[in-house]
Amino acid sequence: MERSFTGSETVGEIVSAFPGASNLMKEYGIDFCCGGGRPLSEALQQKQIDEENFLEQLNRLYQEARQKPSPDTDFRQMPLGDLIDHIVQNHHAYLLKELPLLSEFVTKIFRVHGAAHPELAQLHRLFHQMKTDLEQHLVEEEERVFPLIKDAERAGTREAFRKAHETVAKMEDDHSAVGELLKEMRAITDDYRLPEGACRTYTLTFQKLEELESDMFQHIHLENNVLFPRVERLARPA
Repeated sequence: MERSFTGSETVGEIVSAFPGASNLMKEYGIDFCCGGGRPLSEALQQKQIDEENFLEQLNRLYQEARQKPSPDTDFRQMPLGDLIDHIVQNHHAYLLKELPLLSEFVTKIFRVHGAAHPELAQLHRLFHQMKTDLEQHLVEEEERVFPLIKDAERAGTREAFRKAHETVAKMEDDHSAVGELLKEMRAITDDYRLPEGACRTYTLTFQKLEELESDMFQHIHLENNVLFPRVERLARPA
């Protein structure tokens, strides 16, 4: 089989070119959002994953996807304003809906089961730190960063894109901080492993936290590996 990816590409480049790769990355615990700038070979080595076997799987999936119609959108070609609208209408809207609900669930299992499971106190603290950070982050993006990018696209000038790009670094720092919190939450819950006899609320809470993590990976990937690099390229001197 002709190999399409060699491992020298960054994780973010691979997922941008082949969105279906995100499922394989998640299966192996490879960070493709905040860690999207690393070469795949480096990420595999760090995780002690057999590179030849992983590339064989990745390229097989890629070839299969190329041979059939795919519903995946190539976000790299989408107008910046449309990409921003997609992020806001899907990922931001998801967070605004789910964060308050998850706050109630995380608090409830901590109150009911915290005595027997002290890690729930840490989970409660980490989740609510992340919730606060994300709520502030969404406001910053929607009220300042995204409008600047849309204005730059309409103006079409390098100076406008340079002004927009100046706001991106803090957003990427915020993403890194959220990524670390997600990793800590997964670690202290032993990969969201449920205790024996877990009640429905406990089970639902862990399911929803994993769904949140998955959505955040896609969300941060679209910004860190697609949107922001495009703004950076347009801001560079000719």
